[in-house]
Amino acid sequence: MRILLAEDQAMLRSAMSALLDMEDDIEVIGEAENGEQALAMTRDLQPDLCLLDIEMPHMSGLEVAEQLKNQGSPCKIVILTTFSRVGYFQRAMRAGVRGFLLKDSPIGELADALRTVQGGGRAVSPALALTFWEAENPLTEREREVLKLAAEGLPAGEIAQRLHLTAGTVRNYLSEAFQKLEAKNRIDAIAIAGKNGWLD
Repeated sequence: MRILLAEDQAMLRSAMSALLDMEDDIEVIGEAENGEQALAMTRDLQPDLCLLDIEMPHMSGLEVAEQLKNQGSPCKIVILTTFSRVGYFQRAMRAGVRGFLLKDSPIGELADALRTVQGGGRAVSPALALTFWEAENPLTEREREVLKLAAEGLPAGEIAQRLHLTAGTVRNYLSEAFQKLEAKNRIDAIAIAGKNGWLD
């Protein structure tokens, strides 16, 4: 299995590459330090599988996955993360990501997960799975849009103009979002939704 590894922390990238290379059936054919480089190297090297850090300079692992899906790339994608944000997981699934794993997973567990994905399966770290499946995004698409614009500091009137709604309708959407998130106010709602990755 030919793997491209993308991780912006050089020491971690080198250590992971060396450990994965010790596996008989895994060959790390390239290492990228940011998302743009990962995307370019995937096109050039045509790896079987990309192992992408979720947070990298220039482009995130999720953005790389979305670009590869849009380009029809056959490369299978596994995301590495330290974040158990439900919104990230949902976005990854929409981008066709086959694996979602914690960075601090033992190397044997990581290698087994890569084999599962290469064989056509899916792999999610057990520590993340329960969190993800229990916490669905409670916001509708419109509530998310309104809250996202509110997070940019726009008042209800301006949000209404942007979305071609009335100010009263915007306030209703915000009120619904506050209730669903059990938030005290706009700032609280934005913080809760942001923490869970529900505004991405």
